[in-house]
Amino acid sequence: MSKLLNLILRRLVALPVMVLGVTLLVFLVMSLSSADPARLALGESASLEALESYRAAHHLDDPLLKRYWDYLVGLVQGDLGTTFTGVPISEMVGNAFPITLQLAFIGILLAAVIATVLGVVAALYRDRWPDQLIRVISILFLATPSFWLALLMIQAWGDIPGGSGTFAALVSNWVPFFDDPATYLRQATLPIIAIAVPVAGSLTRVVRTSMVEELDKDYVRTAIGAGIPKAEVVGRNVLRNALITPITVLGLRIGYAMGGAVVIEMIFNIQGMGQLIFQGITRNDVNIVQGVSITIALAFIIINIVVDILYVLVNPRIRSI
Repeated sequence: MSKLLNLILRRLVALPVMVLGVTLLVFLVMSLSSADPARLALGESASLEALESYRAAHHLDDPLLKRYWDYLVGLVQGDLGTTFTGVPISEMVGNAFPITLQLAFIGILLAAVIATVLGVVAALYRDRWPDQLIRVISILFLATPSFWLALLMIQAWGDIPGGSGTFAALVSNWVPFFDDPATYLRQATLPIIAIAVPVAGSLTRVVRTSMVEELDKDYVRTAIGAGIPKAEVVGRNVLRNALITPITVLGLRIGYAMGGAVVIEMIFNIQGMGQLIFQGITRNDVNIVQGVSITIALAFIIINIVVDILYVLVNPRIRSI
């Protein structure tokens, strides 16, 4: 138990270092941009006096390290700065980020279920027709861009001319699940599927490979030879041991899913982080882009720390390292 706690503590100690590195990188990229925040905020016709007053009021003339320190202090307090029009970015992110997180999390969960079922079936029927069919399906899933799949599903099942009208093609106002479950499912089903399918394709191959390796081990043959039913051996031992590697890979796919969610949100007009970053780019508002980028990066780091801890819990062998 002490070794497990040491491993968890080592990962938690590394968290502030990674957070500091990510925030510094994003801040430097945004700060070294050629765009002038004062000019973007006040317009091309602004006078020199107005520009200088704006820079002084927003501390844009301060040294770069001081501006970074001030931003870091504000970040610790939950302050992501303001837009050029004075709107707090933390409020905008607070409304948008839960939507993106929901889509990414449910998409990853759906992908994990699909990949586990397909991967296990493919391994149990290795080199037979179910295995060959699942291989083809996984390759098709993996090669399918999420945005292209989203457009196809909108044409087939969206509420547009020619579609079945079952699901929403464009979301004018996002409705939380507990406010109206039916409307939520109508809005979220197609985006979640679009996020899940490519992830499920890659995970299926990982699960199959891991299951095949585990099924070939001596303890499996010994247990089955001793008269233990194969289904019991697979369910109680093989599956648990085989899922250790996919759990690690799943942590890496979370970043892909969140990035995919940002793109999918723009296609379906969902008011998530994708819409926010699109607003920041179209308005040349560096502060919005910076706030969204840092939020997504920090979420990715924290989620991967959680996945690492889960990996340690699932795999007792690594506790002795």
